[in-house]
Amino acid sequence: MLDFETLRLIWWGILVFLVCGFAVLDGFDLGIGILLPFVGKTDDERRVILNTVGPTWEGSQTWLITLGGISFGAWSIVYAAFFSGLYTGLLVLLFALFLRPVGFDYRSKLPNPRWRNAWDWALFIGGLVPATVLSLAAGNLIMGLPFQLTNELRSVYSGGFWDLFHPFPLLCAVTGVALFTLHGAVFLHWRTEGALAERALRVIRWSSPLFAAGFVLAGIWVGLDMDGYRIVSPIDTSIAANPLAKTVIKAPGLWLNNYRLFPWLAAAPIVVLAGSWLVVKCSGGSRHGAAFAVSSLMTIGAIVTAGGSMFPFIMPSSTHPYSSLTVWDASSSQYTLQLLLAATVALMPIVLVYTIWVYRVLRGKVTVEHIRGNEHTLY
Repeated sequence: MLDFETLRLIWWGILVFLVCGFAVLDGFDLGIGILLPFVGKTDDERRVILNTVGPTWEGSQTWLITLGGISFGAWSIVYAAFFSGLYTGLLVLLFALFLRPVGFDYRSKLPNPRWRNAWDWALFIGGLVPATVLSLAAGNLIMGLPFQLTNELRSVYSGGFWDLFHPFPLLCAVTGVALFTLHGAVFLHWRTEGALAERALRVIRWSSPLFAAGFVLAGIWVGLDMDGYRIVSPIDTSIAANPLAKTVIKAPGLWLNNYRLFPWLAAAPIVVLAGSWLVVKCSGGSRHGAAFAVSSLMTIGAIVTAGGSMFPFIMPSSTHPYSSLTVWDASSSQYTLQLLLAATVALMPIVLVYTIWVYRVLRGKVTVEHIRGNEHTLY
């Protein structure tokens, strides 16, 4: 039987893994939605773009649902504080995601160009808004959210929807959208040919340096000007803890402390910056699989950079630092974590094997000729 501390670390790792899984597998779907009205110049080209992800986008989106479910089970206090505090933003995310299934299913039902163009822009919104909202949320988590836990551990959020649009989260939003756009362009370049592939390559060439510049600027901002958080009171990581029974300080540069304690964490930002050059190199040399692997590693590296900087904090409080939620005091009970881990160990390999099998079966180029030959069975 695993001890409580180990279980908490495992579930923090699973949380990061699910965020990475969603960002990698659904990230290029969102990026392709963003690119759809601009890279596809004709109706046939836009149908080609949609059908590069048509068989898999629904499965990729379930990673976000799984992330919410796991948060509810393993990090219930975090789930309650996050979902109640950012309720309006999450509703915006939800309604934008609604546009994706109806857009995919209804776009090609009628031949009317105005009908199809309207759904193309709906799919654009369904890609851009989730990418923006999720990146904004990440930026606000790094800054800290304005909430307080009462003595009954009820979260009281003191911010508003427009308070989420601080300069740093806006920088994160631009950087995140650039990353999803890059990831989508790399996948599109891999799965298409001719003029479409050339346009996707042009997107790769400007979105990669844009993302790298935003990533570096955000790192400098975090290191020099943003308050980080640190627990300065003793905390027993092996028992159930009250989130209010700790002392937390805020000071600029504290988010870099983990890189001094664990120098190997520096590999994550190095992968991101090296990958921003390598992905352009691989794409230009038509090494499509390698380019997609690099853009996936860049996505993972960006998430690990943020998560590694914040550990053990999951949801810091900017107004009442002692209310911040951490790995050591925001988890569910030891028994709950054990039960969830058993289910995850049993089911997650099945999901991963099935996902790999689906992408293997559906590999290959999508062409205009393929679309015209399957007019009534494809999106």
